[in-house]
Amino acid sequence: MIILIRHGETEWSRDLLHTGLTDIPLTAKGREQALLAGRRFAGRDFALVLTSPLERAHETARLSGLERQAVVDPDLLEWDYGIAEGRSTAEIRAERPGWDIWVDDPAGGETVEQVGARADRIIERADAVDGDVALFGHGHYLRVLGARWIGQPAAGGGRLKLDTAAVCELGYERERRVICLWNGTGHMRTGAA
Repeated sequence: MIILIRHGETEWSRDLLHTGLTDIPLTAKGREQALLAGRRFAGRDFALVLTSPLERAHETARLSGLERQAVVDPDLLEWDYGIAEGRSTAEIRAERPGWDIWVDDPAGGETVEQVGARADRIIERADAVDGDVALFGHGHYLRVLGARWIGQPAAGGGRLKLDTAAVCELGYERERRVICLWNGTGHMRTGAA
């Protein structure tokens, strides 16, 4: 099983700004979310734990209780948004009506296919491990990874909503790659275990 954990809330994620390579810390709510996410897999053994090098993902791994096992992998970095960095979709659409990150690659940043190629490398690395794997990363990137896991184009991630500190599970049904759980946020309800 491959477990995906999106980082907790940041000011920019809360304000719906494209947060790619800017190293934004978690908010107090984001830190609480990360602690609660760790409850979902407390006591579970992981053969491999990987994290993005950005603080928000690494801090989520730490607060989830898996930092000591975590290995930084730059292939888990969020999408390089180029000129979209730090801007909302509404702001960009004021200049480019109808703009869509999943269709219209951001100038000066990565194409969705380039993000998909990085996700494919992480999938290959994780799938080769004998045992469960945890991946701490970012919203758009993990959505691309989910799409690629089930054989969809990278842009298919646009159809997979992913909230902050959500947990997802990727696995197999017989030999077929499947999404077992997507956008799991039940751990953030008061009193949830």
